[in-house]
Amino acid sequence: MKILVTNDDGIYSPGIAALAKIAARFGEVKIVAPDVEQSSMGHAITASRPLSYKKSPIDFDGIDAYRVNGTPADCVALGQHLWDKPDVVLSGINMGPNLGNAMWHSGTLAAAKQAVLFGIKGIALSTPTEIEPDFTALDPFVEKALKLIFENPHLNLVNVNFPPNPQGVRWTRQSVRLYDNKIVPALDPMGRKHYWFTVVPLEAAEEGTDRWAIENQFVSVTPLRLDLTNEDALMKAQLAYPVAE
Repeated sequence: MKILVTNDDGIYSPGIAALAKIAARFGEVKIVAPDVEQSSMGHAITASRPLSYKKSPIDFDGIDAYRVNGTPADCVALGQHLWDKPDVVLSGINMGPNLGNAMWHSGTLAAAKQAVLFGIKGIALSTPTEIEPDFTALDPFVEKALKLIFENPHLNLVNVNFPPNPQGVRWTRQSVRLYDNKIVPALDPMGRKHYWFTVVPLEAAEEGTDRWAIENQFVSVTPLRLDLTNEDALMKAQLAYPVAE
């Protein structure tokens, strides 16, 4: 199996080193990751300037690794071009969860989505960072989750989140409960105003969702799809407001 590993935290993140090490148990691995942090970049691609890549200054124990002056989606596009289309793209392990509505702006998940657009299986992996992640402790659960997904041919796009101390694995759906878009004002060291954009859940997570799983110390494995069509709304619209020929 040819496995391309990327992330949105950048080539220097400990999460990508941990993921590449585990991925190497399943096949041949190459790393193509941003040269600087690209968190919350969503599915941005670079179209106004050329991309370039350089050998990573970090040693990944014999794994070829490159840094790119672009976004996570750029890294997947360039990586699959340079490597004659890998079998799977792994994105992560992200330093911070990607749950619920965070999927919309996640650069980690965007890399997995970009893979699927190329016809490649894409898997995004993340973990909370309220405490420093212990990737050694997460190792067996990361391997178990990857094995579970690799063996299922029906899973093309999957979002995986690991709690700090996993007690098991659960299949989950995306939590779509409401969030409050919160702006937090602050001052820089020079006394100038600046602002942080953050979100706060307004409702408790419902059982069976990704947020619920992480809150209850389960690894959350959520199958996703690229098609955003609201099938129920489409059917109702077609029945209520038929379009005349």
